[in-house]
Amino acid sequence: MPQGSKGTFSITTPIYYVNAAPHLGTAYSTIAADTIARYERLNGYDVALVTGLDEHGEKVADTAEEKGMSPQKWCDSMVPAFKDTWDLLDVDYTDFVRTTEPRQARTVRKFWNDLYEKGYLYKSSYEGWYCVHEETYYAESDLEKDENGTYVCPECHRPVERMAGEQNWFFKLSEFQDKLLKYYDEHPDFIRPRTRRNEVISFVKGGLKDLSISRSTFDLGIPYPFDKGHVAYVWADALLAYFTGLGYADPDRKGEFERRWPAQFHIVGKDIVRFHCVIWPAMLMAAGYPIPNAVFGHGFLLTKGEKMSKSRGNSVMPADLVKVFGVDGYRYYFMRDIQFGHDGSISMERMVQVYNSDLANTWGNLVSRVFNMTGKYFDGKVPQAPASAAENPLSSIAAKLYKTYDDCMQELDFTGAADAVMELAGATNHYVEDSAPWALAKDPAKADELASVIYNALEACRIIAMYLWPYCPNTSSDVWKRLGLSDLNKLTDIEGQSAWGLLPAGNPVQNGDALFPRLDLDKIDLHLE
Repeated sequence: MPQGSKGTFSITTPIYYVNAAPHLGTAYSTIAADTIARYERLNGYDVALVTGLDEHGEKVADTAEEKGMSPQKWCDSMVPAFKDTWDLLDVDYTDFVRTTEPRQARTVRKFWNDLYEKGYLYKSSYEGWYCVHEETYYAESDLEKDENGTYVCPECHRPVERMAGEQNWFFKLSEFQDKLLKYYDEHPDFIRPRTRRNEVISFVKGGLKDLSISRSTFDLGIPYPFDKGHVAYVWADALLAYFTGLGYADPDRKGEFERRWPAQFHIVGKDIVRFHCVIWPAMLMAAGYPIPNAVFGHGFLLTKGEKMSKSRGNSVMPADLVKVFGVDGYRYYFMRDIQFGHDGSISMERMVQVYNSDLANTWGNLVSRVFNMTGKYFDGKVPQAPASAAENPLSSIAAKLYKTYDDCMQELDFTGAADAVMELAGATNHYVEDSAPWALAKDPAKADELASVIYNALEACRIIAMYLWPYCPNTSSDVWKRLGLSDLNKLTDIEGQSAWGLLPAGNPVQNGDALFPRLDLDKIDLHLE
């Protein structure tokens, strides 16, 4: 099955703020998007994965000034921190959009000029409370007070500024309240998980106010074509990076946007769900574009009950954990152990436990034992198994794997999908133990039975590696190479390749280093506080 034979599949990460290097939470969103993107490539889709950086706004200007740099130089200096981290974590994105790029300016100008001409924008003075850090306006009733009685942002708890008399351009968001509620009702899977859906519906029912989409007090932004004294306010800019990454208004990518939009998934943290489920669909409705199939707002990563962040001093960088667990161990833990959509408490103890149990003991040990026995009993080649070998307990588990795995992936239930694969891995270990090939090898009369056991165990390893590839691309590719198979990166028919008995007899089987060497918690000098 050629790539793209099932059509296109588009998925996005947030467009991350450029102000700090990627941390575990940033990586969590990105690995999740990459995991589903890798699966859908295996599944025969032509996949686009868009990520990028939000480089405009007052917060960026303030940070650049603190660093003694121009905003553009500051942004340029931060790009490698993101690209290097995604390369380290084997994130296979198709486009990395920077909002300071000319193509993003082209997208923003075209989109908002269309809405201006359609009458969805108007100019008025604004008076209200503004949080620079969250780059959000708040009604006074939404604010909190600190111990000194000062109004603070309800999200980041920093002091807010009183904005009075500034002329802004506004988007008529209030006109879309009923349309949004109708859309949510008709598309119950648009906002996921359900807890986020309930929050958004409650918010919209509370009433929507028109949205300020411009600022005139600073110039770090994209000027509007209908009023060059005003630049696009951050969310009016950043959300449109999804369009840019899929070829919108790009003369060099004609027809691509029409092929790839709407996106199947926006993966975001739960703190920015409102922007993606209220403002963004209203913008799309106004412009006449389809709304993405789903926005999935995942939870926060917690240590000792607190959200991980640099300001709390409990933030660990992805590279620190990769040094301990390897790239695949890192990716597997965060996708397997934390139920996507919920807040997840992480600890070094739990990471080591999952790594050793699933990867070192169950999967890595299986590959080591079976491949070693293949070398010992069959001169390092896949044995020719009798026809009766297809009737075994592993083939029946494998026959159900695609549907279970695919159902989980469509819901972004990475934990459930991994559980299904580990069920086959665990069963294969039991199969080897129960069959005792080391005993069969002592009796020449049981040569066919020995060949059946080793073939079935190798075939299970082939299938397990294929289904673990979205989580563990390096080790899975390694297993396929050791089985004498082609590059897993080129596979585009995971359902067809799930059929039992496709491992060719006679293929060379190579031993190698342990896929996942066991870890000793006491020897790890790294803590998640």
